Amino acid sequence: MKDVVALAKEVVQLAGELVVSFLGKPSIEHKGASYNLVTIADRQSEKRIIDFLRKEMPESSILSEETLSETDLSTDSLWIVDPLDGTTNFAHGVPHFGISAAYAEKGRIIAGVVYDPMRKELFSAFAGGGAYCKGERIHVSKNATLEQSLICTGFFYDRGAMMEKTLNAIHELFIKKIHCMRRMGAASLDLTWLACGRFDGYFEYTLSPWDFAAGLLILQEAGGRASGPDGRDADLFSKGLICSNGLIHEEFLGTVLNPGRF
Repeated sequence: MKDVVALAKEVVQLAGELVVSFLGKPSIEHKGASYNLVTIADRQSEKRIIDFLRKEMPESSILSEETLSETDLSTDSLWIVDPLDGTTNFAHGVPHFGISAAYAEKGRIIAGVVYDPMRKELFSAFAGGGAYCKGERIHVSKNATLEQSLICTGFFYDRGAMMEKTLNAIHELFIKKIHCMRRMGAASLDLTWLACGRFDGYFEYTLSPWDFAAGLLILQEAGGRASGPDGRDADLFSKGLICSNGLIHEEFLGTVLNPGRF
């Protein structure tokens, strides 16, 4: 497992260097809707990651956001990568984005690494081995109530019912007198920031495996809890996440699982 973590660390940092070199010259394209963006940095980062992993572990399958999105999650050996998480931030010159790589065997996440190339923060975890940032052990926060909490969320590209549900949940959380809300724009970093105690809770109702696989393991190894949008314990097959430091989990889950209308 440690060898797999080492490979993941190497490839995300290589991709991170490449992504940063494109900052300020993103060459924006659209994937369907005008607000679903992809850039040359996404494409080139993905190519670098895939080429690296195919050379180092040719027996493994690869699931990646831009080109390889139909792979069976239950396959024996699987890499799950997001070559640029936070593309909209990147395209607008906002320096908050990440690169993530997770390794899974038969549907179980074994290793996960998330790299923030602007802050040079490298988050990593392997199953049963704890979670780390820049080599130092990290843990979730100790805030025990929603009133003490800073909560993060994300929005899926759908701007209909799912967006309305998210806004309803935000409203319910403010009624609970949380400290505040944040919407940062990169799910992988949202999860790692929760893992190291910067946030106390995070939810996003619709996600793909490349959005969260690495961050989910890092969070769990840091002592956090994660549920899917159905309320069950989250795993690689979840379609979204409701996550916390564990101490606020039941109250948080009860608030955002099925929020009322305002």
